[in-house]
Amino acid sequence: MERRRVIVALALAAPSAAPVALAPSAATAQSRGAPPPPLALPAGMSPLPRGAYRLQFRPNEATIPAGVAPTLAELGRRLAAIPAGTGRVTVEAQVSGPANDASAARRVALARATEVRKALVAGGIEETRVDVRALGRTTAAIDVADILPPGVQTAQRPAR
Repeated sequence: MERRRVIVALALAAPSAAPVALAPSAATAQSRGAPPPPLALPAGMSPLPRGAYRLQFRPNEATIPAGVAPTLAELGRRLAAIPAGTGRVTVEAQVSGPANDASAARRVALARATEVRKALVAGGIEETRVDVRALGRTTAAIDVADILPPGVQTAQRPAR
């Protein structure tokens, strides 16, 4: 109805002008089954295979880096649109240290995964659909959290 009003208003304002075609909005395109536009990723966030994403953290920190929360909220909206019966979203977090304290490493990884889940939930996905995995320090020794959509798994294993 709103679209019709705009077209009529344009026609009344300029009766001799050629008809104006309005491009459908992203929301309209999504409601028709079109895929959403690619997610614009901020610095510190990168795509992984099969629709997963990786968020880089500073060593020994669990707070979401500045400017990333809106992107995680948008990702939460997109993940919420996936039917619940398809599977669960997983957030796997790992740390680069400390190498000599597995418990401390696991706590930092858990805090990271929990913060990422909160940011996804802020976008609209139900908290109960997001699993967190605190991998602690892995053999890769990197400071990241991976966001894995339903059906995507990784082979990361904690360092021993």
